[in-house]
Amino acid sequence: MKYHSVDEIKTLIQAFENCTLPRNEWTHPAHLTVALWYLTHYSETEATNYIRNGIQKYNSAMGIKTTKDSGYHETLTIFWIRIVSQFLTTQSQRNILNLANKLIQNYENKNLPFEYYSHDLLMSWEARTNWVEPDLKPV
Repeated sequence: MKYHSVDEIKTLIQAFENCTLPRNEWTHPAHLTVALWYLTHYSETEATNYIRNGIQKYNSAMGIKTTKDSGYHETLTIFWIRIVSQFLTTQSQRNILNLANKLIQNYENKNLPFEYYSHDLLMSWEARTNWVEPDLKPV
């Protein structure tokens, strides 16, 4: 996936916020882009709240229930927010289009959390419902 304009990113954010984004477009790159958008527009604390609440609102609108195997996952949400936040600290330019494309290119592996978490811990109900520190290496 590659964005060709800032308008594409703005359209994604608007559709996410309005809960009109088709489920098949709520992909890993879309999650990364949403995190990037909020982290470049708000403090990390505010961005985290917008992202967390936005995902839960979107899931509710789409009929996605949180169960032990699916739905909202607090630890994964916070993990990726921290990864995107760290990414931003390494970037000197602030062009959202370039940042989004570079972020997606660098972090397209959605299995990255398993480098930090054992499968059992990350897939636990505790990790789904609360932030859990990694058990393999720190973020």
